[in-house]
Amino acid sequence: MAYNTTNFKSELKKIEEWLSREYGSVHTGRATPMILDSINVESYGSFMPIKNVASISIEDPKTLRISPWDKNQIKDIESAIAAANLGLSIVSDSDGVRAIFPMLTTENRSKLVKILKEKLEDARISVRKERQNEIETTSDFPEDDQKRAKEDIQKCVDEANQNLEAIFAKKETDLMNN
Repeated sequence: MAYNTTNFKSELKKIEEWLSREYGSVHTGRATPMILDSINVESYGSFMPIKNVASISIEDPKTLRISPWDKNQIKDIESAIAAANLGLSIVSDSDGVRAIFPMLTTENRSKLVKILKEKLEDARISVRKERQNEIETTSDFPEDDQKRAKEDIQKCVDEANQNLEAIFAKKETDLMNN
């Protein structure tokens, strides 16, 4: 019986995508709109992502400009960004909100690298859980097929871990060189 790794590979890909999204929310001293993706603003009685109630643009390398379509929401956007505790300085005016990224100190960079490592470890744990679940699905296989399936699963896990390491290394380099 041949073992099909397609579903397992797609689960591992989801873990890689999760790590990339998580790393997108860690700022590297450069303005990036992705940092605001996880922030929701109360708008007309429901909570919506900032990008659904305002346009977000990069004003300069250290500043994001958030321009709400309804100017009455400026205060709500300002308080939502402040509540997210992203370490951004927030300045509002009549046209919208500016989110200013502070200069990163060596100490802050070290703290951020530690956070990146924690998120990498979370991703590795998820990969191990997926591997265990996948190995359990092969328990009904004949012994030889089970051994081959475990080898195939391990190859996929090794590849996924390499990809996770590459994502981490890229983000760490980006963080340390800005």
